[in-house]
Amino acid sequence: MSRFRSIAILFFFLFSFAIAEAQTAAQKTRILFVLDGSQSMFARWENGQKMQIATRLLRELVDSLKSADNVELALRAYGHQNNVSSDGRNCKDTKLEVPFAPKNHNKIITKLQSIRPRGTTLIAYSLEQAANDFPDDKNARNIIILITDGIEECDGDPCAVSLALQKRGVVLKPFVIGLGLEPEVIDAFKCVGNFYDATTESTFKDVLGIVISQALNNTTAQVNLLDELNRPTETNVPMTFYDSFSEQVRYNFIHTINSRGNPDTLPIDPLGSYDLVIHTIPPVKKEGIKLIAGKHTTIAVDAPQGDLKLKMAGYNEYKDLKTIVRKEGKDEVLVVQDFNQQQRYLTGKYDLEILTLPRTYIRDVNIAQSRTTTVEIPQAGLLSVGMASKGFGSIFQMKGEEMVWVCNLSTLNTRESIVLQPGSYRVVYRSLNSRLSIYTKEESFEIQSGQSTQVKL
Repeated sequence: MSRFRSIAILFFFLFSFAIAEAQTAAQKTRILFVLDGSQSMFARWENGQKMQIATRLLRELVDSLKSADNVELALRAYGHQNNVSSDGRNCKDTKLEVPFAPKNHNKIITKLQSIRPRGTTLIAYSLEQAANDFPDDKNARNIIILITDGIEECDGDPCAVSLALQKRGVVLKPFVIGLGLEPEVIDAFKCVGNFYDATTESTFKDVLGIVISQALNNTTAQVNLLDELNRPTETNVPMTFYDSFSEQVRYNFIHTINSRGNPDTLPIDPLGSYDLVIHTIPPVKKEGIKLIAGKHTTIAVDAPQGDLKLKMAGYNEYKDLKTIVRKEGKDEVLVVQDFNQQQRYLTGKYDLEILTLPRTYIRDVNIAQSRTTTVEIPQAGLLSVGMASKGFGSIFQMKGEEMVWVCNLSTLNTRESIVLQPGSYRVVYRSLNSRLSIYTKEESFEIQSGQSTQVKL
């Protein structure tokens, strides 16, 4: 069996499956054919003229799509209305010949029969105009299939235009089918979209089928979140698929393991490539993921995790105690975790800054695979400060002979209660009415876990 016959048989099965998928899927797919109608399409190509062969095979393809209920088609051509003359090239010679509409296949077939090559190759401008061809429907998949035999002749930048359309979310990554292009020309098209080189009439027919199959056919993938033993046991975390080319968000899922103990199967569009972000703490990223239409792809990501639990010995006097969590030796804040709650992290070491008074720092906390690491701090005590009058005051923690500031007293009240961690402290105070520093008062005191301490000034 020849290579081309094998491709054709493969296309038949893929294409049949694609039509069935398109009929049952809720999402509509809109395909815009952008056809080269420039002078060069007059050239001979095996058994006939390039334009004759291209339009005949395209008509057959459009006719075969009549049974795909959730698919709408449209046709734009360029270089087909004005001849190249002594006055130069018409670099705006492009037209939406048949707009998107249900059951417009016969209109496209009829129009394809009447297009004749005449002018120049204006790919960039045609792609710019194609942005207006798609109805305003954020739920649809918008796809461009560009068929050309030549390179841009109007000083436009097809790559930049294609990228802009994708970043704006107008279209998915376009398909480009080149008809007998030179190798140096092929390289110029690879940045425009998914490029296919059709060197002969038979390969062009096969490529058309493969492109349509990919355009219509969602494929499946599963994400294996691997533990430290390379087993896909991690789950229940959000994950985002970004388009590698446009950097747009394509899919959001929360990872699941199904009833058989396997990571769940995801329906993913095979167009383009993806960057996957697993929203663990910290996040994990895998770049350049490519899928093949009609095939199941397994994506493996290292994401071993364990849990961190924060607790206080005895009753927690703090109303809303939180902890800042950082990677060991790093300044970036990963997360602010609530006390008395459990949070998952990638395995490794972390530094904790617990927002007690004064703050509690715990370094090199190790998070191990599938284990819960519990960090417990002493129960706080309660300080009650009574002042004869309103004034200015501060509380300091004593570290040997060093006084470390903890907090200021309120200037609006004469009594105040403050939750403090166990340790040695000193309060420094001056009445609001005292105008001399020599009237400053100070008092040393101890805070013990679970006990109240009173200081009178």
